[in-house]
Amino acid sequence: MKKFLLVLMSLMMLALAVGCGGGEKKTAEQPKVLKVGTEPTFAPFEFQEKDSKDFVGFDMDLIRAVGKQLNMKVEVQNMGFDALIPALNAGNIDVAVAGMSITPDRQKAVDMSDPYYVSGLTIVVNKDNNAVKGLKDLEGKGIAVQIGTTGAEKAGSVKGAKVKTFNTNAEVFLELKNKGVDAVIIDKPVAEYYLVKGGKDTAKLVGETMEAESYGMSLKKGSPLTAQINKALSDLKKNGEYDKIYEKWFGSKAPAEKK
Repeated sequence: MKKFLLVLMSLMMLALAVGCGGGEKKTAEQPKVLKVGTEPTFAPFEFQEKDSKDFVGFDMDLIRAVGKQLNMKVEVQNMGFDALIPALNAGNIDVAVAGMSITPDRQKAVDMSDPYYVSGLTIVVNKDNNAVKGLKDLEGKGIAVQIGTTGAEKAGSVKGAKVKTFNTNAEVFLELKNKGVDAVIIDKPVAEYYLVKGGKDTAKLVGETMEAESYGMSLKKGSPLTAQINKALSDLKKNGEYDKIYEKWFGSKAPAEKK
């Protein structure tokens, strides 16, 4: 009897061990979650269609493709642009994807991925404004910008300019349309998308594109995900998936990268 009980206990322990091992395997096979923060008012990079809760745009398609490369489930959170870096540093999100320019100041605060898009700043004025032809003409004038952007930094460098900051691009363009300012300084692809979507009836671009700037994904300093995301971006460019996403949102092939 004693021998039988020992055998029975051994079998039960073996079954328990196998059960636990199977549970661990199941957990390991499930994709991890990639927590993404964005500010979805930056069409065509990240925005929400009318009456929809889904996040769409070039950045959103790209980060989902990155997630697929990494076998990670992408979950996107909506937050203010100026809240993204604090959220990274607090560990509330893993990566910020929001048309964020790579700048020395940002690189001090967070890791930034390899560039995935090259943009530049442009000036938008009302169609009947023929006085403003470039940055010099904005001295002493009213300029609308989105808070925390490189457009805001550029506007701040204009002598005597009266800079008005807003939380979203929609508010920036509305202020221009209502003639509350003389001009807007903003990323060129955003301005072009605004014009394509109906803004050309009341507004126009003027002057040359100012200082090309690269967009990158932001991560917490020292994040192991930085290298993984860089590898995924590189793979997407090699396998043609990046080009498909680019053409979908900008109607043309992605420009060749400079060697």
